[in-house]
Amino acid sequence: MTRSKDDKLDLTFSALANPTRRAILGRLAEGEATVNELAEPFNMSLPAISKHIKVLEHAGLIIQGQKAQYRPCTINVAPLQEISKWTEQYRHIWEERFDQLDDYINQLNPKEKNNE
Repeated sequence: MTRSKDDKLDLTFSALANPTRRAILGRLAEGEATVNELAEPFNMSLPAISKHIKVLEHAGLIIQGQKAQYRPCTINVAPLQEISKWTEQYRHIWEERFDQLDDYINQLNPKEKNNE
C-alpha cells in the first residue's frame, strides 16, 4: 500500500508528538543503538520502549536491522526532510511576524536603538 504525502506527514508528526519518541530519535541521531541501549535512560519496561520503536518504525523514522542476535536501530532522515520541506513553505510568514515584533520592540525602546 502506497501512502500519500499527507498520510506520511501525519504519521511522522504523530510519532514525533511523544517526548519519549523524540528522545529516542535524538539518541539515534548520534548513531546506531540496540533496543536495550535505547531503553537505558528511561524508567519504563522494554515492551513499552519496543512499542515506541514500532511507532517510529511505522512512521519510517527508524530502521531496525538484524545483526546476529540483536536488532540495531538506525535513524532514517527522509521523513524529517519531508517535514522540513513542509515547514519551509511557512517560513516567510514567521519571518514577517518576527520583523513586525522587532519593529514593535524598537518602538517601545527607541533609546536602546540609538545607543547601538
